[in-house]
Amino acid sequence: MQKYSYTLLFLFVSLLSFGQQTQEQLEQKKAKLQEEISEKELLLQDVRKKEKSAVKLLQIQKEKIGLKEKLINTTEKQAKLLSNDIYTNQLKINQLKKELVVLKQDYGAMILKSYKSRSQQSRAMFLLSSENFTQAYKRLQYMKQYANYRKMQVEEIKDKTQKLDDYNRKLSGQKTEKEKLLSEQEKQKQDLVKEKIEQEKITNSLNKSKKQIIAEVKKKQQETKKIDAQIQRMIREAIAEANRKAAAAKAKANPKTTTAAETKAIESSTKIVLTPEGKIISDNFKANKGSLPWPVEKGDVIMGFGKQPHPVYKNVEENNSGLKIITENGATARCVFKGEVTQVQKIGNKYAVMVRHGDYFSIYQNLSTVSVAEGDMVTAKQILGKIKTDTDGKTILKFMITQNTTPNNPSLWLSRR
Repeated sequence: MQKYSYTLLFLFVSLLSFGQQTQEQLEQKKAKLQEEISEKELLLQDVRKKEKSAVKLLQIQKEKIGLKEKLINTTEKQAKLLSNDIYTNQLKINQLKKELVVLKQDYGAMILKSYKSRSQQSRAMFLLSSENFTQAYKRLQYMKQYANYRKMQVEEIKDKTQKLDDYNRKLSGQKTEKEKLLSEQEKQKQDLVKEKIEQEKITNSLNKSKKQIIAEVKKKQQETKKIDAQIQRMIREAIAEANRKAAAAKAKANPKTTTAAETKAIESSTKIVLTPEGKIISDNFKANKGSLPWPVEKGDVIMGFGKQPHPVYKNVEENNSGLKIITENGATARCVFKGEVTQVQKIGNKYAVMVRHGDYFSIYQNLSTVSVAEGDMVTAKQILGKIKTDTDGKTILKFMITQNTTPNNPSLWLSRR
């Protein structure tokens, strides 16, 4: 029975330790979420002051609501863990109370028995009435053990009483902490309701200015189309230059057998006519599909390839010829595979770098400075330039992969993180 009690107590202590560790982890998670909420609030205030775009305002508001919901869930988990701890401690208190009742009853019965035979004469008679010395010695040892057992019971009663007081104090503190958490959770829920009301106001505002926003989206789409057209022109120029070199190399290697018609056919092709060396590079690039390194060291895709819906008006779409990857301020673009820099062009107040890999091209847009030049041979992960941080504080790389002039989905080429 005693062994069972110790085992049960060990399990309770283990559970309590696990609960405390998890509470600490949840507290850290909650602190991080609160920090992120504060950052979103500052960003929200900044957007309200500096930005006229209600779409950005709504996006940040949605992110803030998501964080608030995570905070509420974290607080709820804390409250549940605390409830488990309270239940465990209450079980310990109940067990200690039962053990104390048994100990006190046993000790009371022992004291009563001792009182009835309390005289020194009766103890002496108990020894003297022994039939021999051995029996007398055993009776003396029994009396000593009996006295020691009484002392042990007294100490055990004191110890369990102290433990009971400790657990009662702990239980009281945990109940207070739980009430505080529940109060905190209620406040968080009220805040969430306010945030959703604010989101609804922003949405209503967006609906009122729907025509203006759609006009802004269309304007951006037109700007994107112009840039894409310029990129296509760069690719066609690179194809023409590559084919001109290929035709010249063939004519030089086989001057007698290469006809003018063959040279013209190579030079006028809309696709790169691969040399044996170029085919090897192209095949190697293709073989690495799905495992190419990212064009930034750290970053997240904020707009995928192809037709992408507007965050508010789902019937408004933007066609994206590559990936838009947001990264840290001061970040650099890096090459995804070895190749030759065929174009470095300034588009508006930003730069674009194009690298050829056989009949494939990787294109890196929105650079503020460039660290390579046309004709340079580059390797995988080599720095191509610094990514521009826009006026809204965002550092975004536009990354493309094409085979000749046909855009490919870069997500299918890059390695999974």
